[in-house]
Amino acid sequence: MHTDTHDTELLMAGPLLPQLMARIEAKYRVHRWWEIADRAAFLARHGSSIRGIATSGRYGATGEMIRSLPALEVIVSFGVGVDPIDMEAARERDVVVANTPGVLDDCVADTALALMLAVSRRICELDRFVRAGRWKNETPPLGRKLGGRRCGILGLGNIGRQIARRAEAFGMDIAYHNRSPRGDVPAHYRYCADVHALARESDILVLSLPGGGATRGLIDEGVIDALGAQGILVNVSRGSVVDQEALVRALREGRLAGAGLDVFENEPEVPAELCAMEQVVLSPHIGSSTVETRQAMADLVFSNLEGWFEQRRVLTPVA
Repeated sequence: MHTDTHDTELLMAGPLLPQLMARIEAKYRVHRWWEIADRAAFLARHGSSIRGIATSGRYGATGEMIRSLPALEVIVSFGVGVDPIDMEAARERDVVVANTPGVLDDCVADTALALMLAVSRRICELDRFVRAGRWKNETPPLGRKLGGRRCGILGLGNIGRQIARRAEAFGMDIAYHNRSPRGDVPAHYRYCADVHALARESDILVLSLPGGGATRGLIDEGVIDALGAQGILVNVSRGSVVDQEALVRALREGRLAGAGLDVFENEPEVPAELCAMEQVVLSPHIGSSTVETRQAMADLVFSNLEGWFEQRRVLTPVA
């Protein structure tokens, strides 16, 4: 079945990749939400004809937005995280939600390993050491090897399993915590019954779990203290998962050895104290930010839109 979609109206919640925006706008009638000054007047005029929302893990879709669009059928998001989308409101309205899982697993896992290596081997700190000319008169500080250390993974989903594979290739022992043990992972992966037990079993604790209310502040002072003064925290999930103030205190007081952070509580705001810490490596939420992965994500967003409006079926629905 092929349907002409040129008259199908979409609301784009925020700017997406330029080439993706161009593809969508060439095929659909798109309203750019961030450029609309009088949104009430816009909704009064166009709200009843908008059938889809194109968004991302940054912009999401609020319950108010979803409920204000009576003809809404589908929300298609660029990214895997759906915590900024009001899923309850979508379910109430029988609105289908699609994201872009699978295509970004490798790159997010690579980012986790890069942060693990950067913190353990003090790569960024030693880069600054060389640039400052200190090598001429000082002995570089020693890092720690990954091999033989314990990697704890909180959230052994698709991305978590890719992280585990990479960590294992570096000679690390793997432990994990999920809501329940997985039967499809190597038997030597140790399952820990709760996050505190996992932290105690870990030298490096990697966070690879969804954001949202259920996981907000899960990594609190108690978990950080269970990880301990020689431990390293790596976060490639969502900033909301970590009590950021507790993390800063633990790093400042030497109750945690270091951290590798790709996500933060109030992005793009990052506490000045974190920025000043030598034992912390920071990156600007670039877990999936490679040319190849962003192209694959863009293609999947477009395919999900096409799939819905031409065949009433998205490729990657959110359960």
